[in-house]
Amino acid sequence: GYPESLTDPSYHAQLLVLTYPLVGNYGVPDETERDEHGISRWFESERIWASALIVGEVSTRACHWRAKRSLGNWLSTHGIPGLCDIDTRSLTYRLREGVTLGRIVQGVPPFDPLPPMADPNSRNLVAEVSTKETKIFNPNGEVTIVAVDCGLKYNQIRCLIKRNAKVILVPWNHQLDTTEYDGLFISNGPGDPEVCKNVVDNLRSILQNKGKIKPIFGICLGHQLLSTAAGCKTYKTKYGNRGHNLPCTHSGTGRCFMTSQNHGFAVDTDTLPEDWKVLFTNENDKTNEGIIHKSEPYFSVQFHPEHTAGPTDLECLFDIFIEAVKSFKQNVRCIIDDMITKKFKFVPTIHERPKKVLILGSGGLSIGQAGEFDYSGSQGVKAMQEEKIQTVLINPNIATVQTSKGLADKVYFLPITPEYVEQVIKAERPTGILLTFGGQTALNCGVELQKSKIFEKYNVNVLGTPIQSIVDTEDRKIFAEKINAIGEKVAPSAAVTSVDEALAAAIQIGYPVMARSAFSLGGLGSGFANNEEELRALAHQALSHSDQLIIDKSLKGWKEVEYEVVRDAYDNCITVCNMENVDPLGIHTGESIVVAPSQTLSNREYYMLRNTAIKVIRHFGIVGECNIQYALNPYSEEFYIIEVNARLSRSSALASKATGYPLAYVAAKLALGIPLPVIKNSVTGVTTACFEPSLDYCVVKIPRWDLAKFNRVSTKIGSSMKSVGEVMSIGRSFEEAFQKALRMVDENVNGFDPNIKKVNENDLREPTDKRMFVLAAALKEGYSVEKLYELTKIDRWFLEKFKNIIEYYKTLGAYDSGSVTFDILKRAKKIGFSDKQIAAAIKSTELAVRKLREEYKITPFVKQIDTVAAEWPASTNYLYLTYNGNAHDLDFPGEYVMVLGSGVYRIGSSVEFDWCAVGCLRELRNQGKNTIMVNYNPETVSTDYDMSDRLYFEEISFEVVMDIYNIEHPSGVILS
Repeated sequence: GYPESLTDPSYHAQLLVLTYPLVGNYGVPDETERDEHGISRWFESERIWASALIVGEVSTRACHWRAKRSLGNWLSTHGIPGLCDIDTRSLTYRLREGVTLGRIVQGVPPFDPLPPMADPNSRNLVAEVSTKETKIFNPNGEVTIVAVDCGLKYNQIRCLIKRNAKVILVPWNHQLDTTEYDGLFISNGPGDPEVCKNVVDNLRSILQNKGKIKPIFGICLGHQLLSTAAGCKTYKTKYGNRGHNLPCTHSGTGRCFMTSQNHGFAVDTDTLPEDWKVLFTNENDKTNEGIIHKSEPYFSVQFHPEHTAGPTDLECLFDIFIEAVKSFKQNVRCIIDDMITKKFKFVPTIHERPKKVLILGSGGLSIGQAGEFDYSGSQGVKAMQEEKIQTVLINPNIATVQTSKGLADKVYFLPITPEYVEQVIKAERPTGILLTFGGQTALNCGVELQKSKIFEKYNVNVLGTPIQSIVDTEDRKIFAEKINAIGEKVAPSAAVTSVDEALAAAIQIGYPVMARSAFSLGGLGSGFANNEEELRALAHQALSHSDQLIIDKSLKGWKEVEYEVVRDAYDNCITVCNMENVDPLGIHTGESIVVAPSQTLSNREYYMLRNTAIKVIRHFGIVGECNIQYALNPYSEEFYIIEVNARLSRSSALASKATGYPLAYVAAKLALGIPLPVIKNSVTGVTTACFEPSLDYCVVKIPRWDLAKFNRVSTKIGSSMKSVGEVMSIGRSFEEAFQKALRMVDENVNGFDPNIKKVNENDLREPTDKRMFVLAAALKEGYSVEKLYELTKIDRWFLEKFKNIIEYYKTLGAYDSGSVTFDILKRAKKIGFSDKQIAAAIKSTELAVRKLREEYKITPFVKQIDTVAAEWPASTNYLYLTYNGNAHDLDFPGEYVMVLGSGVYRIGSSVEFDWCAVGCLRELRNQGKNTIMVNYNPETVSTDYDMSDRLYFEEISFEVVMDIYNIEHPSGVILS
């Protein structure tokens, strides 16, 4: 959202700090492009209003089909300075204590006296940004809206025009006349509302005129001005609310919505006159977010319902405003408060609260279904215990934490099959059952029990997502019909039950096609077919796993993007995490390198897919958590829905650890009918769980394959899962996180090393488990980004990042241990080079590089994952190391015991060692010891936020463990 934010007049005379790790990635669109009304199509005004841009990292190469220039080039053209390589997290810590005056000084010695700074808020900033003349848009509109420009964003005009309004844009101090319009709109803008006395006086005269009543709608500063005119007082907040994920609750219904905001002043509701009432409240800090007149058609909101950038959840307020304008124009009175309440009202289906709940585990570990369900099941049990509900668990896997003593009240080590589950139900008589915490095994078992009416027979309620919703998402034919019913698209496909039907469907859809089994795990029996012969072989194999086979149009080479979505029984919806596959479509998500947040989507693409995700989860009636996967055309906004998993999955575990948001825990609470806004964010302890986490870092997940342990097994990876585990790394740049992750997967690898594999174009075209190292070799050999894009279809942005690493290998190669400078070494650490990796490049040793680094005082900084990008105080213990910073986030009192986890799952070392680590942590806690956990496996219980006093999501290597040891000074280390 940086093009929209920079051109938002509300940022006039401000130094804008962006903490999101995606600045400049998709470049800047065409400034000259206009829509049919002559409005700039991609921007919020005709110029950049922010005084400067301050970021951690900026992409210098624009990689997007809509980009016309890079961000740096655009800023330079407009004479706007930009600063990068700033520790924006440390800066946010300072700013949240109170927004401060600041300036950027260049070429002046740091201690030279400078003239005092003037506070921009003492100026009439509104007069500086407002239009100087009246303008008319959509002259033939059905109703006429006068829009008072206090710093208006173009999307406010677009939202009004879209609803067929004629818009008359007037200067901020325009004398208002009710005969000129059918409705009055007051825009957002910069600065202190106290300075805009003219607007307040004009509005007050309109409010006091009891002649012809006409609707009024104010946004942001417009809200503060209307409130002041009505008799309210405003006050300056310490920090304000700024961002695209702020939760606001509607007073009439309790529904909570995500909003976009940028303000430093708020309305004091204690001064609200008798005939006005609160419309919205900020769910985090309880400040006012909107007021409404009890009988007259006047209302205003503090947030930005017109979004751009940000969520579109409340754009419907424009519908209500225009509807009211039309009614009053026809002399039909309406109460806007009633209209909004009717729009938001939702009648939930709530089961009676159970006293005893049966939880189905996932059974034995298999490819595609491993330790992540131990993690989700354990969280589910914890959530039930908090609510004082008895838990009965069925899981035959002895190597899991969830089956350990002290978690579930009762554990049955029995197969997860309908026959055995029925026996447990008969013996235990639970009143509720959770099916979505045990992967595909639990889900399929639950569907069978429902079909045979076992739940009905024993009066057991399925908690959370209804069984029918699960069936609707798993049966591909029903799924396609349901998606088409809401105007969305799945890839052209056909559900077949025989080889002949499959061949006929493929002719109709057109080769190449993808074939996959319904109700299957990890893409079992799936693959791509370019002709009849390949499809015949695939269909034979797939139909041995399932009665139904899906033939899909092949979208190989498209981007694959996924969202984790949460919905409660009251229809409150949020998207917790958005992830993008580095590998293009055609490779199963479980086999793919995944980055969070997505790095190549524009604001428009991100929210287009988010809106669809929320629309889909509502349509299917899912309660709890679900995962939705998309195929996105890399050259347009065309997309298809690939699938919806109406259950917790491996992606859910990854999303939980990537964001710090405990998805399984929250999903269990939602299954009991608890509203999302009521659940507290367990990381901050003060904000609500009904919010979308802010990431000021980058996460990379890489799978691990153990294919070398098997004879004659193909090393090619595709739509069917072969990986046995995965790692997750965290950094403040993509390169840092990516290189960390490669080392986590295999301790014998130094990073993105171009010397491991030789160039082989076939391995680039048809991916193998070692493709990344072939790619590194190709970049070293001089392959261009364009050539590699043609071969791999990996987005050019990622290829440019890979190229940065290989180029730096060459830079390091020009030095030896005696000539490496501070700057060279520091830059290497910032883009993820390990000491061992640097040593190999400069022909030295790891210990020598470490000694040199310590002499230069180049040591990592400890940062927290707090779900709120440092904007709120959080006592989180969830930590990572980075060289892209200049301060630690917390203090180090010492006296902790450090426990080293077992790392990535592999054949021979799996969930059993996580059980050991968790047992160790628990016993240390029982003995009154403070604990530090070091691990990097997102599927595990040991990396859950509440298992240790401090959790480092970090490499388990000599370098990193020693760095943590030197920072924390623990009293002991346990190798669990």
